[in-house]
Amino acid sequence: MTVDSAEHTRFMAMALALGRRGLGQAWPNPAVGAVLVRPTAAGPVVVGRGWTQPGGRPHAEAEALARAGADARGTTLYVTLEPCSHQGRGPPCADLIIASGVEQVVSALEDPNPLVSGDGHARLRARGIAVEVGVGAAEARRDHAGHIRRIRDHRPNVMLKLAVSRDGKAGLAGRRPATITGEPARARVHLMRAMSDAVLVGIGTVLADDPLLTCRLPGMGGRSPVRIVLDSAVRLPLHSRLVQSAREVPVWVVAAATAADRVKALEDSGVSVMRGEVGETGRLDLESVLRRIAERGITRLMVEGGPTVAAALIAADLVDEAALFRSDRVIGADGIDALAGMPLAALAGSPRLICAGTEPVSGDRLELYERH
Repeated sequence: MTVDSAEHTRFMAMALALGRRGLGQAWPNPAVGAVLVRPTAAGPVVVGRGWTQPGGRPHAEAEALARAGADARGTTLYVTLEPCSHQGRGPPCADLIIASGVEQVVSALEDPNPLVSGDGHARLRARGIAVEVGVGAAEARRDHAGHIRRIRDHRPNVMLKLAVSRDGKAGLAGRRPATITGEPARARVHLMRAMSDAVLVGIGTVLADDPLLTCRLPGMGGRSPVRIVLDSAVRLPLHSRLVQSAREVPVWVVAAATAADRVKALEDSGVSVMRGEVGETGRLDLESVLRRIAERGITRLMVEGGPTVAAALIAADLVDEAALFRSDRVIGADGIDALAGMPLAALAGSPRLICAGTEPVSGDRLELYERH
């Protein structure tokens, strides 16, 4: 090995941190990180680093190799996902690595994509490059959950965000919006949006709140996700903030009705309207909707509301992660339940979702759940 094995964890952690820079930006490709390390008498030195660029190209490995140049020869490459081995819009990363003179590749995961699926590692080994797989695998699986879910289940990884009062409410009576959490929690939500490919709400939330659903953290407006509205009857108002900003940040509407005039008006405003299948309940079939979204390249989907959509996703077992912000504010018995028609325990006490941790967010508390 060109770098002592004791260093593997440290440099893979660096690659993982780099890869996260591409979350929400790299779709339809996974957000990969890569680090090139050269051994020296004074210890290992990083000579190149990269992460998947917006739109999925260039790949992280190509970025790191380009930055290292001739210094890549004789190095160890740390990469958070198996290098690709198929021809796409650019040459296979495995071939670039071979040509660069890299001596060793430390890879966190084998890529489940059938176009790769072990072939990238095999191609490297066949050319005499030492390959080690599995360093940082658990963390890499979390970072690449969207890519893995899209490949294996043909849908995005779904992260449900809920903000609930101390008495389990999400809004005031009459579907009136309520400020439940404090500013630090809301800033955390904006960061979650920035790390998601798309954010989804139901038309009820749009009609009640007229949300913008962008990332409004300073300097991060360009990382706003695609905004998706479940809107069976095509009721999205042309004067809504979503439609008015559709040419700056994409808006997709999933509709069941064939109201040609309303569809045309939305499309003329820059909104993309897609047809969704209707299930036995007469509502949009959520599993088919998620498949359609995945076909368009979305891998990481954040769901922000409202109670009807949240409950339907839980009932259909389509929630992979959840971020539950709990506030000390009390709404009252006439408020809107956080989950329509089901107790909050359907999420917090679900046998399919385990609590992965809790943390204070100023005066609120964040509980994180993951699919078990």
